Amino acid sequence: MSGAEQQILPEPVSPRPFRTVAVPGAVLAVHRPATAPGAVPTAPAPADGRAPALFVHGLGGSAANWTALMARLGGDLDGEAVDLPGFGESAPPADGDLGLSGHVRAVVGYLEAAGRGPVHLFGNSLGGAVSVRLAALRPDLVRSLTLVSPALPELPPQRSAWPTALLAVPGFPALLRRLPTGAREPERAADGLLRLVYGDPDSLGPAERAEAVAQYRRRTELPWAAGALVGSARGIVSAYTERGDQALWRQAARVTVPVLLVYGLRDKLVSYRSARRACAAFEDSRLLVLPDSGHVAMLEHPDAVARAVKELLGRA
Repeated sequence: MSGAEQQILPEPVSPRPFRTVAVPGAVLAVHRPATAPGAVPTAPAPADGRAPALFVHGLGGSAANWTALMARLGGDLDGEAVDLPGFGESAPPADGDLGLSGHVRAVVGYLEAAGRGPVHLFGNSLGGAVSVRLAALRPDLVRSLTLVSPALPELPPQRSAWPTALLAVPGFPALLRRLPTGAREPERAADGLLRLVYGDPDSLGPAERAEAVAQYRRRTELPWAAGALVGSARGIVSAYTERGDQALWRQAARVTVPVLLVYGLRDKLVSYRSARRACAAFEDSRLLVLPDSGHVAMLEHPDAVARAVKELLGRA
């Protein structure tokens, strides 16, 4: 492993140990399944027969979004999940670049520093767009792609996605900050987010809801949280308008590794109608549609997603 890495224990408010890895322009928090309760996840051990994998979260998310799926794939994959710059336990990048290419550069930097490529790459939402661009530009680092509701250009976006798109509008985030404090209580705000990304938010138990509130409260305590969210939202909108070789759909067509596409019929942010275009864009793709899932199928239906991933691994 790179000498730039160091293991650290998080502050008491964070329940998940992690290690940090220096990449060009940023320092990423990298999470691995702990071997014992309270243990600090270490750098990868020498090859044990499992293929390496990397999991990349979506807008406003963190590595924790992948915990359930990583646990189900632990016998097949040596998985790690990163917090993108400005999210989770990762501070914003030094140059302030929160655009799509900035996030791609950070993930590429990690894979190069860790020497783990090629990996089975997983991406949700924003992380899906990051993964597509990475696979197109650096095919040497990717063995397969699993994309859960990837944020690929969809114009116009479905009506339920408009509030998220408004984050990219100058002045709108400042307007939100002027809301009365009671309108932004962690419990109410977390419930709103769950209803946005889950197909059936009422199916969550008390422990899952408590975890969502704790994560929301933790994020609001970080001084850079709002800026990172807004900057990354603007990065997605900007990527939707790119043309030529930088166009995401054109880059999708350059991906040659096997691709698993996962869409939920109850997704309020990425419409299922994008699935047909995605299947046509990728050279080697297969599709999993989950009627009861929303935007985060790996959290709502991890067993179904894990089964499809294992089939993909057999072909990859």
